[in-house]
This record gives sequence, C-alpha cells and structure tokens, in this order.
Amino acid sequence: MPAIDIARLRIQSAVLVEKFDQPATFLKGLHEILDLYADRTLRQGVVASPVTVLPAYRVPQAVLRQIEMELGPLAAMFPEQAMSLTDNLWKDGYLESQLLAATLLGRIHHNTPLLMERITAWVSRTRDEQVRQALLRTSLARIRRDAPSRFLQIMQLWLDPATPKLWTNAIQAIIPLVEDPGYQNLPPVFNLLSPALKSMPSIMQNEMADLINALYKSSPIETTYFLRQSIIGSSTPQLGLMLRRILPQLPAELRPTIVEMVREKSGKV
Repeated sequence: MPAIDIARLRIQSAVLVEKFDQPATFLKGLHEILDLYADRTLRQGVVASPVTVLPAYRVPQAVLRQIEMELGPLAAMFPEQAMSLTDNLWKDGYLESQLLAATLLGRIHHNTPLLMERITAWVSRTRDEQVRQALLRTSLARIRRDAPSRFLQIMQLWLDPATPKLWTNAIQAIIPLVEDPGYQNLPPVFNLLSPALKSMPSIMQNEMADLINALYKSSPIETTYFLRQSIIGSSTPQLGLMLRRILPQLPAELRPTIVEMVREKSGKV
C-alpha cells in the first residue's frame, strides 16, 4: 500500500467523478484507484477480508472519504444518475463499492422514487455487517434528519409482524434518531415501539438493551413511564422476562425501578 499523497488523491478522485453518469467507466476507474491503494499485506490478488464476507481491497479510510466528498454534491443534485450509479456499485459486489453505494444513498433526497425500497431491499439481503450498518446509519441519515416523521413511518413497516427479519434492522436504525441531540420528540417513537416491545423475541435482547439505554439517556422520565406502561399492558410474561435478562446492561439507576415494575406485574411482593 503506497503512502497517500493527498494532493494526488484529490486529483484522482476528481477525475473519477467526472464519470459519475457513466457507471461502467466509473467502476473501472474506481477499481484502478482501489487497487493502487490496496493493503497487500492482507490481500493477494483480491481475497475476502478477514472482517467481511465480501472481496475487499482494504484501502485506508481516507481514500473512500475523498471519493465520497467528491461524489456527495453530485448525488444530491442529480438523484436519478446517483441511483443508477448506486445500483452498479452494489452489483459490483466489493466491500468498498457497496459502502460507497450506501453513502451515496444517504446523500439522495428522501423523496426520490424507489430510494426507500432500495434501502429496505439491500438491508434485507446483505450478509456483511459493515455494509448493513452503513445502510442503517448512513443511507438513512438524511431522512432521519430532514423528515423524521416519514422515517418513523418506514420503520413502522419494518416492524410489521409480517416482516420479523427486519425488526433488528428497525431497532438499530431508530437508535441514531433517539441519540440525535436535535431530536426531542420522543412520543412518536414510543408509540411506534410499544407493540413491538411487548412481542420482541429473546434473540433481540441486545438490541432491546441498546434501545432502552438510548431512550433513557435522552429522557429518563419519559422512558421510565414508557416501560411502566409497556409492562402493565403486556398480556404475557415475555417482556418482563427479557427485561430481567438484560438488567445488567441497563443504567444502574433504572434497574431497581424495572425490578419493582416487573414484580408488580407478576403479583410478587
């Protein structure tokens, strides 16, 4: 892997994005840049990375960031061409190309036709954890920021009982909204989560713990009330049992309250 000459990388990236509306030519140029900066200590030819199921060049983050910086404004200005490019990047099948596709999706206006359908489809199909997290955090960043109500509507679809495979993705996508200091409107989030919380499978207990921690950090009083109402309204002991299991992962000051609420629900003294 050669040392990065930032001035040279900027020129290479600028030349690359001139092919923004020519996906095949863009991909060829992208692979040339990735190959130039590839980490050869982890890569012989092109092999799967030890931390991804996808073939990867393992280039320094600075390389992808520079390309993303050059592409971002174009993706925002020309959403149709950006959608076409993201399709080709995704089909290319490399870690770097799919991460780049995820970043571009996050720059495209959320009203662009098929944008949300594409994110939903890709997050459902990917087997790579790094790409999945990029889709949940980066691809959904703009709609979370600019149209949180629309974002929550999409998450409601993901939390539909008919699509249980999307539940984990929904919870992990909602957490960045809750963690955003600029977002203070938690009641719609609680309304969305209430049905799912009562029937969340035990396999998602870590996601539940992360969610409760984020909610409690944002608003301890509202979160405590939400948990109390959820426990009271639960028709099965499932929620109480899961809360007991994840108790060590929750804030210390919240634990006694949860224990008390679960005991009250179960009729124990």
